[in-house]
Amino acid sequence: MNVLVVGGAGYIGSHCVRQLVEAGHRPVVLDSLVFGHRGAVSPEIPFYEGDLGDPAVVGPILEDEKIDLVMHFAAFAYVGESVTDPLKYYFNNVVATLRLLETMLEKKVMRFVFSSTCATFGIPERMPITEDVSQLPINPYGQTKLDIENALKAIAHAHGMSFAAFRYFNAAGAAEDANIGEAHDPETHLIPLAIDAATGRRPALKVFGNDYPTPDGTCLRDYVHVDDLSRAHIAVFDKLAEPGTGLFYNLGTGTPTSVLEVIQAVEKVSGMKVPHEYAPRRAGDPPALYADSTKAKTELNWEVKYPTIEPIVATAWAWHKTHAVGYDD
Repeated sequence: MNVLVVGGAGYIGSHCVRQLVEAGHRPVVLDSLVFGHRGAVSPEIPFYEGDLGDPAVVGPILEDEKIDLVMHFAAFAYVGESVTDPLKYYFNNVVATLRLLETMLEKKVMRFVFSSTCATFGIPERMPITEDVSQLPINPYGQTKLDIENALKAIAHAHGMSFAAFRYFNAAGAAEDANIGEAHDPETHLIPLAIDAATGRRPALKVFGNDYPTPDGTCLRDYVHVDDLSRAHIAVFDKLAEPGTGLFYNLGTGTPTSVLEVIQAVEKVSGMKVPHEYAPRRAGDPPALYADSTKAKTELNWEVKYPTIEPIVATAWAWHKTHAVGYDD
């Protein structure tokens, strides 16, 4: 299958490109390189630099590359920035995505796989989070993702486009060969921040809150390896043959890990101490967020290769050892 991976030079997208090749598909990458890295994509993969919301760019790619399915990983994803600059998020995550979908309809490319987020659930009403938990996002980032989920339902009903939306939790880790991995600027994810604190590239790690109603007082989160995420996205392809299909899946290990447990895993894997200090809670941080991925496991035969935090951290550590400043190395 010819697959256009929008945002394919980003963290999750670049890993998915690799998984597509391994699964026998032919990926084509479109990335603006605002946050993506050209070095994350093999020179052998067809690559286009451009905006997902520009039909003059997207339309010819869909035609010339004979695209069968589009995967979308190109959203802006900094929660704090979405609060301070919501228009940036609505223009990219909503307006540009709707233009992408419009161009797909015009070119009769009718299968779409969407990278959504657990942020659509806001502060969830129960744990673990199943697909039917009420979606009440508490920030513009989560709201923009939910807006596209709702638009996809309407487009599927009106035009017969088939789609799958994956709401995943904390993407983590790096490729097993350590050639691609996590390189954000700014970096906000806990595992790379802890690794950088251990190696002295950053100051002491801030732990926001140690008085939560959890076993060690720090927040619990569900860390899922980036390659496990990618495999789920590809496993859904066969489910999208029927016009108008709309599928939603939560992706996580189902095993919550605390901030202190992540720090301990980094220390064990690296052999270094992670200097850290406690800071006040951040507004809007729930005590725990973790997934019930039974639906994905049952319907897609999806199994995680990395069910616990230590092997996930080990892949991240292997990447950061040789890419201290990301792809600039």
